[in-house]
Amino acid sequence: MKLLFASAEISPFAKSGGLADISLALSKVLNGRIDVTAIMPLYRCIDKTHYDICSTGDSFNLSFGGLSYDIELFTTTIDGLKVVFVYNELLCERDSLYGHSEEGYEDNDLRFAIFCHTIVEIVKRDFFDILHLNDWHTALTALLVRDTGLSTKIVYTIHNLAYQGLFPKSSMVRTGIDPKHFRMEEVEFYGEVNWMKAGIGNADAVTTVSPSYAVEILTPEFGCGLDGYLRLHSEKLTGILNGIDTKLFDPSTDPALPATYSKTSKRGKMVCKKSFFREIEMEQSTLPLFIFIGRFVEQKGLELIIESIEEMLKRPLVFVMLGDGENKYHSALQKVAQKKFNFHLHFGYDETLAHKMYAAADFLVMPSLFEPCGLNQMVAMRYGTIPLVHKTGGLKDTIHQIIPRKRVCGMGFVFNKMKKDLFLQSIDSAIKLYGNRRKLNSIRTFNMSCDFSIQKCAKEYLKLYESLL
Repeated sequence: MKLLFASAEISPFAKSGGLADISLALSKVLNGRIDVTAIMPLYRCIDKTHYDICSTGDSFNLSFGGLSYDIELFTTTIDGLKVVFVYNELLCERDSLYGHSEEGYEDNDLRFAIFCHTIVEIVKRDFFDILHLNDWHTALTALLVRDTGLSTKIVYTIHNLAYQGLFPKSSMVRTGIDPKHFRMEEVEFYGEVNWMKAGIGNADAVTTVSPSYAVEILTPEFGCGLDGYLRLHSEKLTGILNGIDTKLFDPSTDPALPATYSKTSKRGKMVCKKSFFREIEMEQSTLPLFIFIGRFVEQKGLELIIESIEEMLKRPLVFVMLGDGENKYHSALQKVAQKKFNFHLHFGYDETLAHKMYAAADFLVMPSLFEPCGLNQMVAMRYGTIPLVHKTGGLKDTIHQIIPRKRVCGMGFVFNKMKKDLFLQSIDSAIKLYGNRRKLNSIRTFNMSCDFSIQKCAKEYLKLYESLL
């Protein structure tokens, strides 16, 4: 079986979030069982020398929308996985992947249309049994493949329904979409073009990244305006829980850590905590350490955090946040950091620092308003850090409230509604658990034994691919 796995970002080459991590982890594991090629854009930020990325010698011209675009293909391998990179100046020569604002670059439709048309050209030249498309950036490919008449089976994965690839109707012409598709049953969405509808409507199978999210997006509350369209195509919708690369996230071998440790010998975790406190110039290493790692956007619960943070920091704890996002959240958090000794803020994203934080922390704060899957909570448990989450989406599937004499993978603190008092109650419960070292270590050990590996996810995708063939 030959699979072409298309994603706008694949770690470690380019990353803005969990999409990059799961794209690498899943395609690598699948490649151990079938013939996989991954494909992504060759953004300016990618270090070609470091990753030994070389030209394939294959260049060609694409024509659509009345214009032509020069394409050059590059390639490398990572852990045995072949990765193909698409280079076009308009697509790749940018300071960031999608743009610094929430709206993104104004010409993202044309940029990623170039990527999608290139994928189709590659499928024409070298037949693949399965084409696996991810998120809105590649969704248009499904429609283009159908228009071309290719028989390749298409799997389309929704990683976050909130980002659908919405563009004005005028975008149809310049991106090479046949005007006949501008219908409510296809890509039309309240007068605009919706790329995600192109993926959903033209794929043979549609997946989300957790079972609960697959159910939630069929409702108006979580459907982001597409719940009706998704219900129409619900017979091909499946929720497959994401997983993590347990070799990459392994506290017993992680080179980023000052000391390693495992579920049977956790002494190194305290070393990591003390080292981290020295690094951020804090001396409260005996207090429980709560961390947040993620984007500073409403979806990740930033409204609730900012509403609660003054009360939270009155408690005997240290809170450290790592992330980037909207300016209003930056400003609000910066004001708190300037006056609170037990709050540390790090803007931007640093992979090494994130690993150190997972290892040092006692608790991970993840109060997402909605969460398609989430990988942070799985990584945290791998490092013996206990999650504190809002009961939604993939968090509901992976984190279960700590109950005496009942063990369910994984265990943490779960609050049911996005309310300040419920959030702070969970914080208080975590602090109480911290005071019971024997119980704390028992839960850490149990969570570190849970299997949230990408292997389980890959098995489900293999079953899906085989069912389509």
